[in-house]
Amino acid sequence: MKPEEFIVVFVTVPSEDEALRIARHVVENKLAACTNIVPGLRSIYRWKEEICDDRELLCIMKTKKGLFGKLKEAVKKIHSYEVAEIIAVQLADGSEDYLSWLAEETL
Repeated sequence: MKPEEFIVVFVTVPSEDEALRIARHVVENKLAACTNIVPGLRSIYRWKEEICDDRELLCIMKTKKGLFGKLKEAVKKIHSYEVAEIIAVQLADGSEDYLSWLAEETL
């Protein structure tokens, strides 16, 4: 498979429990091969005319580009935010062994 067929998806969450629920769900259902949970995020953003300053965690998911729609809908069903950050970037390159593993571990 070509690197362009894969994406990395970023999802911010408010708690470790929510991050674990989302990560386990997408990996168990083969919507992502792997999800890294990165604690210690501090997000400053505008929401409903106010500047917010919140502690969050970042979920980094690796998957196939063609699964983004299903992954996005699965995350939205679990996520507690009114508007969840669910964004993807396409891979430019990657080791063949890792890309093969991604392909095997996803739908």
